[in-house]
Amino acid sequence: MTTSDDRTPTRLRHTPSWLINLASAHSHRLLAEGFAAAGARGYHYRLLAALDEYGPSSQADLGRRSGIDRSDVVAALNELAAKNLVDRSPDPSDRRRNVITLTPEGSRHLADLDEVLGRIQDDLLAPLAPDERARLTDLLLRVVDHHAENRRPG
Repeated sequence: MTTSDDRTPTRLRHTPSWLINLASAHSHRLLAEGFAAAGARGYHYRLLAALDEYGPSSQADLGRRSGIDRSDVVAALNELAAKNLVDRSPDPSDRRRNVITLTPEGSRHLADLDEVLGRIQDDLLAPLAPDERARLTDLLLRVVDHHAENRRPG
């Protein structure tokens, strides 16, 4: 794994995009390991969280809300349905579409994954004080929102 240490050129060690990339790689590894240990994947968490927040949704809406490609949504939902974490049923207004609903077991699993995610955040941000963590989150959200707004068609 690449690190930001003495061997890294100074101009890179002080470049936000380089540092964000390193932090992202570390975060991705922690998430993959933590969710795998809980019998899940990041896509599972994203889909369950979207269902919990927005309620029953079509597969297409879930893809948009979670930022997951449509074909990956179908595969992940198949995995979740096999574990009885979601229910897939025909949409009464358009029988060609499915409506996905979070099951009670899915809600419990999401709560477990929330705890896993909390531990991952604590590990990732261990060197930061609580107020620094909040500030970092606010700053990253501002950067992400700015670029999301600039990508929207006008």
